[in-house]
Amino acid sequence: MKFRDVMKFLGVSAAAAVLLLLLVLRVTSCAPLHPQGAPGPDGQPLAAEEPPGALQPVTADCRDPGWTAAAQANANALQTLAWAPFGRPETGWEIYVPLIQHEIRTTCPANSEGFAAALGIWQRAQQQGGDGILSETAFLAMKSAAQTRREFVRFTAFGACPETPDLITAAQIAEGYGGKPVWLRPRALAAYRRMVAAARAAVPEAAADPQMLTIFSGYRSPAADAARCQAEGNCDGIVRARCSAHRTGLAADIDVGHAPGFTVDSSADPNRLYMTRTATYRWLVANAERFGFVNYPFEPWHWEWTGEPP
Repeated sequence: MKFRDVMKFLGVSAAAAVLLLLLVLRVTSCAPLHPQGAPGPDGQPLAAEEPPGALQPVTADCRDPGWTAAAQANANALQTLAWAPFGRPETGWEIYVPLIQHEIRTTCPANSEGFAAALGIWQRAQQQGGDGILSETAFLAMKSAAQTRREFVRFTAFGACPETPDLITAAQIAEGYGGKPVWLRPRALAAYRRMVAAARAAVPEAAADPQMLTIFSGYRSPAADAARCQAEGNCDGIVRARCSAHRTGLAADIDVGHAPGFTVDSSADPNRLYMTRTATYRWLVANAERFGFVNYPFEPWHWEWTGEPP
């Protein structure tokens, strides 16, 4: 064999070896599940601990052939599932995708095999089988977990309603949506300010819009809330509660964006879906717990500080 032919053969062999190595590295990389404190794809740390045994290898592009059927089932139901997880009929579960991703510790899209794989791991930990298909049973367990993180929910579970706080403080004019006067408990307001500063540093969308992350409702007096829900005839409904978390001075309705033609507090499904797709809301879902805030999942704008009892 001529020297030129030998060199050509060696060159081809080396290129094939490099290509094989790259393929192995791609297949064995871990994407959707991260240990506590590890950065996600957006560079922000994931807030809570992984469930035991959750670190399962999934490809970087969220593909996992073993979960193809489950991924297809999730894709089919994403916009068609007929259900009422908060007592009001809804179609599809797109609105709750960020919440679900947070609970099962994945950043993979809801219609992907990686999402189904992560959901299957979560289901097994919850003794719910492990087929990787989002069911109403699975979501209600996630909803329950999210709700019990709210101090207000735990307090009112025994039938009591919190008293008006002894001390509330006014937010700055620029912190109220459209300059609206708003009030919170002092420590809750301080935590809100830390969270907003971090969000604006991390999310260009939030930094570019002065109204984004401002508060359009903070503390509300029990008398005013009662009069409003009585006048509108929706006390203890999905829209307005007779015993509101806003009476505690720990709840803040925060602007996370709104769809064209809707207001910042519209609970219409198209508006809520728009909100949960904003970078600001998704950052809050991933990071707000670091500052002591938790979300009421039906209302993307509603956040409660958990740093002190109601």
